[in-house]
Amino acid sequence: MIEFKEFGDKDKPVVMLLHGGGLNWWNYREEAELLKSKFHVVLPILDGHAGSNHPFTSIQDNASKLIDFIDSNFGGKVLLIGGLSLGAQILLEMLALRGNVCSYVFVESAAVIPSKVTRKLIGPALKCSYFLIKSRSFAKLQAKALHIRTDMFEDYYRDTCAISKKDMISFLKANTLFNLPKEISSCSAKVYVFAGSRENREILKSVKVIQERIPGCSVRILPGLFHGEFSLNHAKEYVNAIQSTCICES
Repeated sequence: MIEFKEFGDKDKPVVMLLHGGGLNWWNYREEAELLKSKFHVVLPILDGHAGSNHPFTSIQDNASKLIDFIDSNFGGKVLLIGGLSLGAQILLEMLALRGNVCSYVFVESAAVIPSKVTRKLIGPALKCSYFLIKSRSFAKLQAKALHIRTDMFEDYYRDTCAISKKDMISFLKANTLFNLPKEISSCSAKVYVFAGSRENREILKSVKVIQERIPGCSVRILPGLFHGEFSLNHAKEYVNAIQSTCICES
C-alpha cells in the first residue's frame, strides 16, 4: 500500500507530486498548501523512504503501484502529475505504462541516460560513507550542495537518517540506470519538461532525449537554477505554472 499525504477537498481535481530521491513529501509541502484551495493534492511517499512500509525495489515497481493507487482511489486518471528527479523518472515510467494516467505532466530534472560507471561506484562509495549520514555537520554540507533551504533542513536530516543503506543504494542505482522507455512516445498527456540552466550535462542532455521521444512536449530551461530548485525553492512559481496549465480544468 502506498503511503501518502493529502491536502484539500477530495471532490476537487487531483494533483499528484512525486518527491525526489532522498527527499520526501515535504519536497512539495509549500506547493500543496498553495494549491489546496483549488485542487486535491496527493503527495505519495516513495518506497524506501522515511514513512514508507516498503523497501525500494525498482522504478518500474513504484510506477505500477502508483497507477494501481490511482485506479483504486481516483478512477484511473488524475488531472496532473509532477515529479522531481527520481520522482520524475517514476512519472515517465508511469506514462510509458499508461499514457493517459493524467492530463498534464510536470517532469523536473529527470535523468534518462543510463550511466553504468556511476552505478558501479555507488555501492562502494556508500558502504564507506554511510556512517556520515547521521552526522548533522555532514548533513548540512549535503543539504547545501543540494540547494535545500535552511527551513527544510530538519525534515531533510530526520528523513535521510531513516533511510537504510540498502534502500539508498537501491534507489541511487536505479536513478543512474534509468532509460526512457520506447512506449513513452504514445503518451497522450500534455508534457512539460523543466530543468535548471545550472544542472549537470547529463540532465540537460536528457531534456533533449525526452523532447525527441515525446512529440509535442514543452521544454523550459530555468535561468540560474540548479538541480531540483524549481519545486524545492520556488514554490510560488511552480504553483503558478500548474494553475496556468490547468486553468481550463480547475
